[in-house]
Amino acid sequence: MSLTRKIIHIDMDAFFAAVEQRDFPEHRGKPLVVGGAPDSRGVVSTCSYEARLFGIHSAMPSAHAYRLCPDAVFVRPRFDAYREASNQIRTVFRGFTPQVETLSLDEAYLDVTGIQRCEGSATLIAKEIKAKILATTRLTASAGVSYNKFLAKIASDIKKPDGLTLISPAQGPSFAASLEVGRFHGIGKATEKKMHNMGIYTGADIKKYPLEMLQASFGKAGHYYYQIAQGIDDRPVLSERKRKSLGTETTFQEDLSDPAIMLKHLEKLLHQVSERLADNALTAHTLTIKVKYADFQQITRSITLTRPLDNKDETRVLLSQLLEKTEVGKRHVRLLGTTLSSLAPIATSPTPRQQELW
Repeated sequence: MSLTRKIIHIDMDAFFAAVEQRDFPEHRGKPLVVGGAPDSRGVVSTCSYEARLFGIHSAMPSAHAYRLCPDAVFVRPRFDAYREASNQIRTVFRGFTPQVETLSLDEAYLDVTGIQRCEGSATLIAKEIKAKILATTRLTASAGVSYNKFLAKIASDIKKPDGLTLISPAQGPSFAASLEVGRFHGIGKATEKKMHNMGIYTGADIKKYPLEMLQASFGKAGHYYYQIAQGIDDRPVLSERKRKSLGTETTFQEDLSDPAIMLKHLEKLLHQVSERLADNALTAHTLTIKVKYADFQQITRSITLTRPLDNKDETRVLLSQLLEKTEVGKRHVRLLGTTLSSLAPIATSPTPRQQELW
């Protein structure tokens, strides 16, 4: 087991309901249920924290939710809106690390081991991610920080909504031992009942059983229970894809016509992307600019070098050369963007101080 891994689990707060309350101010502060109509056989997809005070929860029949709170607002899901917000959130994640394992529209693991941002502090990185999500989507998220996926997920649930909880390597084993088995991810009601019948109520109780006995009672899952009861979880964060590029763009309130001003904007955008590149210990060989004209026609211009693009003066010249290959100066521009691609990792390892920072 590696105690130097730094894992963040992000869980959006009442995601579907939060999007509805964001988009429809008249629903804010009210018990809101997203799901089937109360007079149907539908179920609750999710509900606002105001609705949860009445005992309403996900997967509950909508008719039951209505009986618990007749004044609740019931709305049908708008999955297009949720996917749009989710894509914005995923973009935020990948601005911090390429190691992102998406679990659903509103939940993900991030491995920030070795990331230089915030002096390597996973807790400060998680705080920045939460702030960026809020600024980008006007939605809050809760974060858990630990040295493995199991503990990070548990931690993200401790201080909802808008929470941030750290379970450090020193705290992990004792925390797992004190945890009720019903809160262990992967232990459902049936398994919990079976464990109770065996006298197992906490992680400490699991630790009293030999591995062979747990495997005999719970099959392959027995080994998993044995490990997590000791705070051990070696599962890696499985990113969906290898990061191929990093980029950013901006749309202007008023169209631009001066190429010199456009170049300054491109330099600022490239600086932002370069910082993310450095934070992720990557190099790039390809520089691309994107230009969207006032009539919404969009073009890109790229250049690829055999050596990494790590010289600021050189990249400034390249930006100017790429801009000259467009029609700026002749046509007004509404959007500019820069992208770095042909990425390769830099062989780095965190310093002892960075490894200790949480």
